[in-house]
Formats: sequence, C-alpha cells, structure tokens
Amino acid sequence: MNARPALPWLFALFLAGCGGGPPPADWKLNAVSLLDHAQQRWLEGDTPAAELALGQVRQEIAKSGRTDLLARAELAACAARVASLDFAHCTAYDKLAPDAAPADRAYARFLAGDWQDLDGKWLAGHYAGLVGAKEIPAANQTARDIKDPLPRLLAIALLFKAGRSDPASLAMAVDTASERGWRRPLLAWLEVGRQRALAAGDTAAAEHFQRRRAFVLQSTKTP
Repeated sequence: MNARPALPWLFALFLAGCGGGPPPADWKLNAVSLLDHAQQRWLEGDTPAAELALGQVRQEIAKSGRTDLLARAELAACAARVASLDFAHCTAYDKLAPDAAPADRAYARFLAGDWQDLDGKWLAGHYAGLVGAKEIPAANQTARDIKDPLPRLLAIALLFKAGRSDPASLAMAVDTASERGWRRPLLAWLEVGRQRALAAGDTAAAEHFQRRRAFVLQSTKTP
C-alpha cells in the first residue's frame, strides 16, 4: 500500500525524527498508509472498508504503545468526518486527550470549532491564518486558498458550522469533493446547496442540486 496521506502534516509528524537517521519502522509506515486508506474510503462512502483500515491503524500503533500517536490518528479520522459535515464529537480522541501532544490538543480544538484564543502556532500553516481571520471574507478566502483538498474542505466545513461560510466557499466545497470523487462529502455539500437554493426561492438551482445528488446515489447503488 503506497503512502499518500491526505494530511501531509500528519505524515510528517508520524515520521518526525527520521531524517538522517535509520529508516522509519514498519509500523509507522504501515500506520500512515493505512490511515490515509481509511480516510479515502470514508470520503468515498465505503464505511466498512474505512472502519477496517482504522482498526488496522490502531493495531499498528499499538505495537509501539504510543498513545500520543493513536490520539493523532483518531483526530485524522475525525477530520474526514468533519469535512463530510458530520460534526459529531470526536469521542475516540477524548479518551486519549491526556496523552496528546500540544499540537494535537490544538488541532482537536480546531476540529471542534473552539477557536477563541487558539494559538495558531500549534496548527498547520494553512489553518493558522484561518483561526486568526476576524472578518468573514478574509476567513473564506483563506480557506479557499488552501491547496490540499481535504484541509480545504475541512476548513470550509468548519466555517459552515460556525455560520461564516459564503457562497463562493460552498461552491468550492462542492467542486473539491466532486473533483476528488469523494461521494460522502459531495452528497452532503450538494444537499447544503439544495437547501440554500430552496431558501432563496431558486427552484431551478435546487432541482439542479437534486439531480446531481440523485445521480451520485444511483451510481453508488450500481453493481
């Protein structure tokens, strides 16, 4: 399985300290690769495969006894759910929070939308500017400027949760999920678009969003 992490900062933190030294242990490489696989399967809507891969991640990390890394992995799994507009509390992380590193504690607050007095220095660079943006247009532009698809989608989702997302960001969320083939967030964001169109009295736009949702759902059921 090739490591292709959707969150590069996570990959870097898992393999921290490896430069110039011995190659990373197999359990680390396996955990990173499986975690990326779990995220991708979740985003594609394959829940059983995602849960299986996440279970394997836990098994690999358990070989090291590193509960701090397990906390990091649980946050990454929660991030994929938040990007899909699933804002359920990250209970798996809560059990490990006492062992989490400062950067992971900050990331947990970021995912929960608890940004008041959150020090951006503990976050990945593309999020630091987001939590510091006071004005809605600046926050949305910062989110849209994030290059990596999953962090971008996550940032827009958190703005949406806070009631601060603008139409351009919502459109980009749809486009990002569509381009990556991430069915789960695509369905969620298309429904947001449909509801917004209905609220604005734009029946044609609402029907367009509904046709797209129906197409995705029909394709998902096709053997």
